[in-house]
Parts: sequence; C-alpha cells; structure tokens
Amino acid sequence: MTEPNIKDLENRLDNLSRRNQKLQALLEIGKELGAEHNLDILLEDIMSQAREVVEAERVSLFLVDKKENCLYTKIAQDLEASEIRIPIGKGIAGQCAETLEPILIKEAYDDDRFNADIDKKTGYTTHSILTVPMVDEEGACNGVIQALNKRTGGSFDHDDQELLLALGGQAAVAVDNAKLHGDIEQLLEGFIRASVYAIEARDPTTSGHSERVALLTTGLAEAVNRCPPKSLKAVSFSKDQLRELRYAALLHDFGKVGVREPVLIKAKKLYPEQFEVLKYRFAYAKKEREAQFWMRRCHLLEENLAVEQLKQQLMALEAQFEQGQKELDGFWAFIEKCNEPTVLESGGFEKLQAISEVKVDMPHQHSCALLHKDEMDCLSIPRGSLNQEERVEIESHVTHTFHFLRRIPWTNSLKDVPEIAFTHHEKLDGSGYPRGVPAEEIPVQARMMTIADIYDALTAMDRPYKKAMPHGRALDILGMEAKAGKIDPILLDVFIEANIHQHLQKMEANS
Repeated sequence: MTEPNIKDLENRLDNLSRRNQKLQALLEIGKELGAEHNLDILLEDIMSQAREVVEAERVSLFLVDKKENCLYTKIAQDLEASEIRIPIGKGIAGQCAETLEPILIKEAYDDDRFNADIDKKTGYTTHSILTVPMVDEEGACNGVIQALNKRTGGSFDHDDQELLLALGGQAAVAVDNAKLHGDIEQLLEGFIRASVYAIEARDPTTSGHSERVALLTTGLAEAVNRCPPKSLKAVSFSKDQLRELRYAALLHDFGKVGVREPVLIKAKKLYPEQFEVLKYRFAYAKKEREAQFWMRRCHLLEENLAVEQLKQQLMALEAQFEQGQKELDGFWAFIEKCNEPTVLESGGFEKLQAISEVKVDMPHQHSCALLHKDEMDCLSIPRGSLNQEERVEIESHVTHTFHFLRRIPWTNSLKDVPEIAFTHHEKLDGSGYPRGVPAEEIPVQARMMTIADIYDALTAMDRPYKKAMPHGRALDILGMEAKAGKIDPILLDVFIEANIHQHLQKMEANS
C-alpha cells in the first residue's frame, strides 16, 4: 500500500479547510437570510450566496406558483431575460421541483432534458448543471436553485450538491418567512385602509383627508432626510420610521368613530331639525298675526264708525300689521345669518336677546318665546358651528384614537404609532388638546403631522361650514401660528421651501 505523498495531503487538507469554511459560511448565511424580509432583495441574496458556495459562473432561482403549478423566475444572474415559466415536471428544474431530488449533470449537451435554446439566445455555453429543490420545514418545495458551470473548471460534485441542498433548505425557510411577512404587511395595510374608509364614511365631506395628511407628513419627513436644517441635523427617519409615521397619519382621526354623527357633521350652528322647528314657529307667528289682523279688521267693520274714521283706523291697522310682518321677516333674516358658522357680528347677542323676548301664541299652548333659550345659545356661538360642549366632544376624538390604537399589538418598529397620533393636536405653547403638553413632550413626527393637518384642513375642497382657502393664504395662517409659538417654525420652513404641497397636486394628477 503506497503512502500518500505530501502534495496529496496538502490538497486534501486544503479541500477540507475550504469545505469547513463553506459550512461555517452557511451558518452565517442562514442568519442573514432569516433577517431579510424584502422578497426581491432576499432572492438576490440567495443567488449571490449560492454562486459563492458552489463557485458557479451563473445561478438562477425559480419559485413555485402553486395556482398554476409551475416554476417562475424574474431574476437570473448575468442573464437578460423576461419572466421564465416552467411547468412542474418539465425540464430539469421542473423535474427537480416534482421529485424533490437534486439533479447533477456533468455535461449538459449530453442530457436530453437540457434546453439549448437559452444558450442560443444568450451566446452562453452551458456545461455542468447542479439543480436542487428548496424544501421548507414542512417538506414542501417552494423553489429551485440552479447553478451553471463551475468557475474553477470541471464539473460540480457531490460536495457541491450537499452544500447547495443545505443552502436551499435555508433559502426555503427564509422565502416562506419573507412571504409571510409580506402577507402580514398587506393584511395590516388593508386593515388600516379599511379603518380610514370607516372614518370617512361617517363624514363624506372630509373624504381623502387622512390620505392627504399622510402624504404631506411623510413628504415633509423625506424632505428633512434629504436636507435637514442645522437644528435638525440629528433628525432622520428610516424606512420603518417613515412607515410608522404614515400609519399614524392615516389613523390620526380614527377616534371620530366615537363622536356622535350629528356633532361630527354639524355644518351650521343649529341642527337641521332645530332649524326646521324654528322656521315653523316663525311661519306660525306670521300666520297668527295675520289672523289677528283679520279679526280686528272684522271688529272695526262691525262698529258704527263714520266712513272717514273707519278708513283711518283700517289704514292704521294695516300699517301696524305690515310693520309687524316686516319685523318678523327681519328677525328671520338675521337668524339665518347668525346660523352660518361665521363670526357673530357686534351686537348680535343683544339682538338675539330682543328676538327671544317676542312672544307668540302657539296652538294648544300658552304664549311662548319666539326664540327659545337653547336656540339662542346655539346662534350666539361666537365662531364656527359648535358650542363648547360639542367642541369638547369633537376634541375627544384624539383620545378615542389613542385608546383604539394602543390596543393593537404593534411591532417594535411601529410601537410609536399611538403616541404620534395622540399628540398631533398639541401645540408648542401648551395650548393644544387633549392634554396640553409642553413642547418638549411633542415628538417631531407629531409636529410635522400638525402642520400637514392644518394645511389640508385650510385648503381642502369646500365644505358646508367653510370655503377652501388658497395655498398662499393657508401658508400665511401657518406662519401666524408659528410666530405665536404654536407650531414648529423650522419644520414649517422646510414644508414651504420643499414645496411639500405639490405632493397633493401629483396625487390628484395620478388619481
């Protein structure tokens, strides 16, 4: 028996060392693949690692399409090819996926299963082929890895096959995890969009507000990333943080589902049913005065008065009647004006008080005020359409939003969604709601959303209680808010200089 020479021993040791390095590398590869959740990036990583593990010139990766029972790939290293589809059981890759057995071919052109058409199209010459299934933990095949031509010359061997099989198993688990992660993200995205739909279904006049605020807020965050001001040099947002911010902005008004619908959509100071009752009371008052006029006229005609005296008294009665009707018409016109969600004019409360002192005899009732106290209180609202109680109820939507969002088991990368949404109505001077927190407790993400929320509320399409405001006027109002110490002036400068409002124009153009 001849003893191995030194050269053979060195070659064996070198091969064992390289194999050991590859096995150790496989362990590290498994960790890396498990951490990547983007499927496209993951597939590229798998192919790159496979290429190195078996020292292949080229590698292709096929995934299983269970619905169509075929393999498909959009990526093949060094090959410019559109999506390739192969029926399960057909060709080398299809057979591998069907049998779950690796296929090692020393010379491709000697094997009937090899399709030389691709070589003809690309000008590449295939020799050795190693194809292994990607089998997951449940024993199902979710893909195939195919390596072409050993870079070092010669053919792939059983050691390469073993290593690529191990990588294929790791890849199968990683692909399943990435797909599952993608499905969960789609589920979350669908849930959030359904939540936004639920919000806007209750108040169609604000349709699109949540989406626009999200677009403006993330646009502002991206602008800060691109060119942060000196005072914001330490502020930057990762991909996950931008997603967190977008979700917080989309859901910032979800708590409105907890606000009574009449309050939520109240367009004028009186509710429609209140207005109709008041309108009926005024109409009745006019008819009641008209009836009294005719009764008095009849009484005059029944009296034995001289013609000239009767004529004068009838004229005086008619003038009194017409003056009374004009007074009621004037009162009603003033009430209609007061009912609009505008600023109550000077002396308006006193005039409403005077109207409330006018009495009218209603049917089957004693004499009552022409304008009731609850109606006068509503019409006396100094600005907008909500009284103090209703305003508090509307403002409670922020707290409802927080209580809803904190019940969701957010992942670590999305854990601040509730707090960001909870703080978007707070002001830097502590005058905001619902908690009136100081500036240092307001996260920068919420400060950005505040600017976006105010801008969209000012410039959005006409609503029953307000007209849409031009872009320039909206910026003037934001500027006044910044000077008053209520919103962040640095972020507002970025919003203006980066023309963040143009994101809305692009969205409208693409819709």
